[in-house]
Amino acid sequence: MLPRMPFYIYSKNELNMETRKNIAAEKKRCGSHNCAQAIIHTYADIAGIDEELAMNIANAFGAGMGNMEGTCGGLVGAGLVLGLVNKDKVKSMKQMRQIMTKFQERNGSTQCKLLKGIGTKVVLRECPDCVADAADFLEKELNQK
Repeated sequence: MLPRMPFYIYSKNELNMETRKNIAAEKKRCGSHNCAQAIIHTYADIAGIDEELAMNIANAFGAGMGNMEGTCGGLVGAGLVLGLVNKDKVKSMKQMRQIMTKFQERNGSTQCKLLKGIGTKVVLRECPDCVADAADFLEKELNQK
């Protein structure tokens, strides 16, 4: 695991996918990004957008889709990256389904509210770990040709 250092000290050339996963999780952990922003900002160069645009695209997805009522923001961010990278609706949807399935299997839910234990008082996964999982599964899909 990377030491807890500001994410911006790494140059783009130094970032491999494992590093990116950890950086995305740290962006959420330190509070500078919501879950969706942590993902899309980390992969902005791969998605072909600048970092400011990445932050703005995902700023409405704090606390997941619909403010904890819907899909985890990390998953939303992964879907945004897929769409920007693939520019192909069918491929993006297929890959998103794979990510959602793997995330559900690992964490027991894809819904922010349930992951955070709202109403159940049983936290299934902390937000930085959800971001790391979404990044992990995103990277696997991005590495498939």
